[in-house]
Amino acid sequence: MSAVRLPRAIVNQLLHLAQKSPEEEICGLISRDRTGFRKCYPVANAAGDRKRFFTLDPKQQIEAMRAMRERGEELAAIYHSHPDAPPLPSLADIEQHEYPGVLYLIISLGTQGVLEMRGFHIRGRSIEEAAIGLQDEPAS
Repeated sequence: MSAVRLPRAIVNQLLHLAQKSPEEEICGLISRDRTGFRKCYPVANAAGDRKRFFTLDPKQQIEAMRAMRERGEELAAIYHSHPDAPPLPSLADIEQHEYPGVLYLIISLGTQGVLEMRGFHIRGRSIEEAAIGLQDEPAS
């Protein structure tokens, strides 16, 4: 199992976004630069059934990717939530995954009221879990 260290501020932001929309899957992108994970880019869910699926809004996804390039960042992770299911990739998640080099984060709201987030690397139909550790921001 590989390990990933995410900034505490990004993890808190993802959990907050998921809690704000408990009835539908939230989704978006996370960038990195040469020093690590940088910024969360929430993207609207354009799926027809947002309670069970997510589709990144194409226009907002393009805008987020452009903003990353302008900041010297690249795509590091794609995140979404599962309102009523564990934080494991669904068959639809696996089939729709188009970026094999990025981390795939899933936030679950459906485990006895406890928020849970897990990370995965998906390559084809191969899934490898990535342990997630928290990284505190350095004092400036």
